[in-house]
Amino acid sequence: MIDIQLLRNDLDGVERKLKTRGFDFPVSGFRELEDQRKRIQSDTEYFQSQRNSLSKQIGQAKAKNDQKLVDEMMVEVAEFADKLKKMEVENATIQQRLREFVSLIPNLPHESVPIGSSSEQNVEQRRWGTPRSFAFPVKDHVDVGTPLGLDFETGAKLAGARFAVMKGRLARLHRAIAQLMLDVHTAEHGYTEVYTPYIVSSECANGVTSLAKFKGDLFKIEDRDLYLIPTAEYPVTNFVRGEILPLEALPMKFACHSPCFRSEAGAAGKDTRGMIRNHQFDKVELVQIVHPSKSYESHEELTAHAEAILKKLDLPYRVVTLCTGDTGFAAAKTYDLEVWLPGQNMYREISSCSNFEAFQARRMQARFRNDKGRPEPVHTLNGSALAVGRTLVAILENYQNADGSVTIPPALRSYMGGAEKIARP
Repeated sequence: MIDIQLLRNDLDGVERKLKTRGFDFPVSGFRELEDQRKRIQSDTEYFQSQRNSLSKQIGQAKAKNDQKLVDEMMVEVAEFADKLKKMEVENATIQQRLREFVSLIPNLPHESVPIGSSSEQNVEQRRWGTPRSFAFPVKDHVDVGTPLGLDFETGAKLAGARFAVMKGRLARLHRAIAQLMLDVHTAEHGYTEVYTPYIVSSECANGVTSLAKFKGDLFKIEDRDLYLIPTAEYPVTNFVRGEILPLEALPMKFACHSPCFRSEAGAAGKDTRGMIRNHQFDKVELVQIVHPSKSYESHEELTAHAEAILKKLDLPYRVVTLCTGDTGFAAAKTYDLEVWLPGQNMYREISSCSNFEAFQARRMQARFRNDKGRPEPVHTLNGSALAVGRTLVAILENYQNADGSVTIPPALRSYMGGAEKIARP
């Protein structure tokens, strides 16, 4: 969540920045809660002062052996004690209401984020690779993959729409893609591989985003306070929840391969064909926990690590900076990597790499001891490196051949027993 002290000290400035995200900040609601908090604080200080004054007077009365006055003042002290208990309850209530209020406010965009209201205002940063020219009619991944073992009918039979089954060498290629990513990120980029639960508590979910706002996007376990993870960001970032890390522990870098589960409640009718937007898909997620002074340097590094996979697979892509209106709830800045899909004749997102600054850390109470020994929030970052299913989609479309086979990218052949192509069985 955003820093509540920033709200108190620069409410107008926060409101202006949030408007660039399309968020209508309820200023009057915050001011009302703050007025209540200040009243409770003022009343508490007054009652404490009165009780302390009476306690001093009681001592003086006892020295004079004036028991009657002592008894009268003891009654008053007890009344002030009751009032202070009431103030303590009211303060806990207003602090909880403030936390809930602030927890629904999105992160403030970094100053380098372009201002815009939708993806149309996202800014392209760079491109890599040249889209292939085909001497035959290009097919999309569904038409290429179905004869090779991509089975949507069985997926629908098992679980309904937006699920897929993969068979034979296509299933092996899907596994090989994930293995390549893990090997590169651990051996070349310095990440520690981790394996985590695929289910998290509401506390974990609320630590990385607003569960109240996005609960509809998750699959909930019936009658349990548990959710299927939409990304490994949820469990991995929560490694540091409630922790105060030593300075020397930073940076922390984790790579996690996991299935991801999303209800796609807000995406009805979008990308219904194929594997672009399924309820279940695999992803290799990168998470970094870093010193605040290093987070934007780390953001560039993490993004380059995701790009490295696309380069190894020789898949043309571009990098765009998301504008304020297209940036996710918790992110201060996001780069999207968009891979070229010839079957759609366009670039499509394959990775989002985000810097959350201290936003998630405040929600999780994740801190480190700075060089003065004082606790302060860490900065958190994550990015897909990459979405495995979408990488498979990109390979099927970019490496398709006229005879219906698909050439296996050289970087993956060692994982495929040396095979150079996947062909119809």
